[in-house]
Amino acid sequence: MRKEYLLLNKVQGPLIVLSDVKDAAYDEVVDIIVDGKYRKKGKIVQIQGNRTVIQVFEPIEVISAEHTSVSFTGKPLEIPLSKEILGREFNGLGEPRDGGTNINYEKKYNVNGRPMNPSIKTNPRNFIQTGISSIDCLTTLIRGQKLPIFTANGMPHNELAAQIVRQAKINSDNTDKFAIVFAAMGVSEVEADLFRKNFKDAGVLNRVVMFTNLAEDPIVERIVAPRCALTAAEYLAFEEDMHVLVIMTDMTSYCEALRELSSLREDVACKKGYPGYLYSDLATLYERAGMIDGKKGSITQIPIVTMPNDDITHPIPDLTGYITDGQIILSRGVFQRNIYPPVNILPSLSKLMKDGIGKGYTRDDHAEVSNQIFTSYSHVQDVIALSQVVGEDELTDIDKIYLKFGSEFESKFLKQHYREERSMEETLDLAWEILSILPKEELDRINPETVDKKYKSQK
Repeated sequence: MRKEYLLLNKVQGPLIVLSDVKDAAYDEVVDIIVDGKYRKKGKIVQIQGNRTVIQVFEPIEVISAEHTSVSFTGKPLEIPLSKEILGREFNGLGEPRDGGTNINYEKKYNVNGRPMNPSIKTNPRNFIQTGISSIDCLTTLIRGQKLPIFTANGMPHNELAAQIVRQAKINSDNTDKFAIVFAAMGVSEVEADLFRKNFKDAGVLNRVVMFTNLAEDPIVERIVAPRCALTAAEYLAFEEDMHVLVIMTDMTSYCEALRELSSLREDVACKKGYPGYLYSDLATLYERAGMIDGKKGSITQIPIVTMPNDDITHPIPDLTGYITDGQIILSRGVFQRNIYPPVNILPSLSKLMKDGIGKGYTRDDHAEVSNQIFTSYSHVQDVIALSQVVGEDELTDIDKIYLKFGSEFESKFLKQHYREERSMEETLDLAWEILSILPKEELDRINPETVDKKYKSQK
């Protein structure tokens, strides 16, 4: 028998406080009835002594402590899932936002996910091609990896996210087993329309599942949105045997919502006002990526993180970097040189890249080409710094060649049109074209036999 509580202790923002609640559980969903007619949902977010705090999922301007009843369902938040979710758009609570019918389903799934036991995880293998040279060649995305994009306000990360969704594909003939789950948190209606239009125009909408939380939507929904998206990804990967790419933008909006709710709950604040459990909370999201032994599917994550004040040591990117498998960094300096995508390759890193490239995956010269580009482009930065001291006329001939290499690398390899898609073969061939600007003896990170075979003599 469900108990109903008719008198609330306090209503504070999106939070309801009750006392003397018995047999309640953390994350349990509650039904809220206001003035006998408005129905809302919430979940328990804190149990401390005889004090229970409920987080309401919807706007609560009309809630009063005297005319509201709360009853407990005994269940966590669940969403219905089936393959019908492909091509659909949902709000942050997993409810249809596109005006379509409700999902036909056999079972509902707990949005808090199914923890992956590390002992049954398998090492990620093979790659996901994005069609973007700076990513595919230098920070290759491996299936089952979590590879964040660190960006800043005013940078084209939304365009990059849309381009990845349009162009991403797996190295397999069975492309119908590839899907993308896209979670947008705290975006404007204009940005949401940009994503919808891009996916529709590119003809990829039938393989995309969208979870959209708009800026005007309740911040509580923003906390749930990535969990709904990851639950959908787990269903597609481990029950439908699909390879799923999850893109979540913007994790900073998620963390800001978490900080606001934490403040309302009077949790102990840590660095910059974020709750002390920020690390573990982010880990509950990021660690839902990977591959499981005995399962054919995989979940790959690209969380997008806006760095407040361009500060990579800010708690959000800092903690994200600890949990994930590398980072792709978008640079304001590169962006100001009119380069899209503005990837700063030197601090960017894909820790699992070595496990999914080379012979049998991409091409046998991939690792050597990548290492050589990092080495040569790093030397370009040293030459640029030297030229600013002594002047370009005082540079040696080889230094001037490196400057030419750097210029060609940025304008032809890094710079890529928003609508341009390059295959892995085209990317590696272009890399060789740029590397061939340098004398053969400078290509010391590549096997001499490979250099003789691939080097393109300059006319």
